[in-house]
Amino acid sequence: MPFYHQNIRPSRRHDNSEAALALRSPLLDEFRANKSRKWELRDIFGYVVEFSGDQHGSRFIQQKLESATSEEKQVVFDEIVPDNALQLIQDVFGNYVIQKLFEHGTQVQKTVLANTMEGHILPLSLQMYGCRVVQKAVEFILPEQQGTFVKELDPHVLKCVKDANGNHVIQKLIERVSTDRLGFVQSFRGNVYDLSTHPYGCRVLQRCFEHLPEEHTRPLMDELHKYMINLMQDQFGNYVVQFVLEQGKPHDRCQVIAKLRGQMLNMARHKFASNVCEKALVTATTEERRALVDEVILPKSDGVSPIVSMMKDQFANYVLQRALTVADQDQKDMLVSKIRPQLVSMRRYSSAYSKHLISSMLYVLTPRDYR
Repeated sequence: MPFYHQNIRPSRRHDNSEAALALRSPLLDEFRANKSRKWELRDIFGYVVEFSGDQHGSRFIQQKLESATSEEKQVVFDEIVPDNALQLIQDVFGNYVIQKLFEHGTQVQKTVLANTMEGHILPLSLQMYGCRVVQKAVEFILPEQQGTFVKELDPHVLKCVKDANGNHVIQKLIERVSTDRLGFVQSFRGNVYDLSTHPYGCRVLQRCFEHLPEEHTRPLMDELHKYMINLMQDQFGNYVVQFVLEQGKPHDRCQVIAKLRGQMLNMARHKFASNVCEKALVTATTEERRALVDEVILPKSDGVSPIVSMMKDQFANYVLQRALTVADQDQKDMLVSKIRPQLVSMRRYSSAYSKHLISSMLYVLTPRDYR
């Protein structure tokens, strides 16, 4: 699909340039200069496309479309569709006008507008402004047309998932389109680790777990469990693991926490896994939480106290603070008894995180009546 930036008047990109001034119509010049006049949509008929591509003109049309009559909307629609639709969809200002047509147009207009996009859904989804219009269209078009959009993206879904713009379109499809039309989810199988460790793929995977039924997500979740320890330590994968802890099924949450057992100290000292440790402490059952906190309290076989190590670590200290806030009272008392003697020596540390830790510890350790 060719892109149409070369055909758009330059006024939308360089409003102060001489070229923009030369190409701008006298009507648009007057509109920009005359703020005292009460402008109506009918005043710009015949110039809708030019106004849509101008920062101020676009905002004006967007506002007016919200309360326009059916006749006014039709005039605006007819000037844009079909000849100028693709041009404006990809435009920095024009895309907002197209979105308003999807929001406030009739169902027939929405269908016709979406028809102009068909055959171009992939390049539009990968384009900075086009992807916004595709997402908006998905919200307002009929299910059959949603299916048409999906079919165009189906062979290229992994490319879209890993694209800065396209991933938002895939997320919107997962949120809005009937599951029986989302055949592309099958292509995620065998790619779960790759998607989980990708800055955009991890978001798409979370939308799958959030919106799709169990029969579609179970194979993905089972695959996820195979890589759980590695994902906890990944820059992006840790968010997927946290999502499972927060919103996953109880048995999936239990499996994640089971993987943490015996690993709390190591994971707590890891930049990314420490976030998972905190989330686990919050979402665990009472029994699971007690087991995790016990790992923090009890000395290791070599005699090393996890608490001392955690207090001095830039990441683990946050896990320790979280344990203090969620532990049962008997465990909290034990933590306090082990932490309090260390606070004096901790004052020798001058780092920002140690000062924050001391402040937090003192808050927890201070009797409630004196806070």
